[in-house]
Amino acid sequence: MTHQVHAFEPPERFVAGTVGPPGERTFFLQARGGGRLVSVALEKVQVSLLAEKLEELLAEAQRRFGVQLPEAPTAAGDNDPLDTPVDEEFRVGTLGLAFDVDSATVVIEAIAVGEAEAEVALSDVADDDEDEDEDPDEPDDDLDRLRVRLTPEATRAFIERARRVVNAGRPPCPLCGQPLDPAGHLCPRHNGYHR
Repeated sequence: MTHQVHAFEPPERFVAGTVGPPGERTFFLQARGGGRLVSVALEKVQVSLLAEKLEELLAEAQRRFGVQLPEAPTAAGDNDPLDTPVDEEFRVGTLGLAFDVDSATVVIEAIAVGEAEAEVALSDVADDDEDEDEDPDEPDDDLDRLRVRLTPEATRAFIERARRVVNAGRPPCPLCGQPLDPAGHLCPRHNGYHR
């Protein structure tokens, strides 16, 4: 089976967004450019970590390579909803980040969930016939992927929007930190009583 690489270098728009009400949201990365629209699904924690790691990558690029970084935007940037139709191309299993010094751009690669990630791993399986030089942490080359190349300014705008999207969900319980549903929740800090 052939794999697809959806490359946007650079995209007209690259955002994180959601579909659905709080508590039932599905998170997406969406890239648009050249008449194409690609949406890939991922977990909320992946969006949060992506924003955090992009911030670290920009700081490291500035420290090591002297890249001039834009200030964090003070005004709200792109708050538009995801472009429609939101058709999931694949579910993201692995996210990769790199900084291209030659073009002073950030490269983000979202790689589909592989068969090994989709199956439940058995810890007691002893398979001595497996190749020793295979690295199980390396993503498979025949998996679908979304690759975008962003300027530091576009990366900053992506980070700010991703953080807004993650924080726009259900508020956390002040005692246990779990999300509060409109009907309340069973708080472990109150021995299971509704809050």
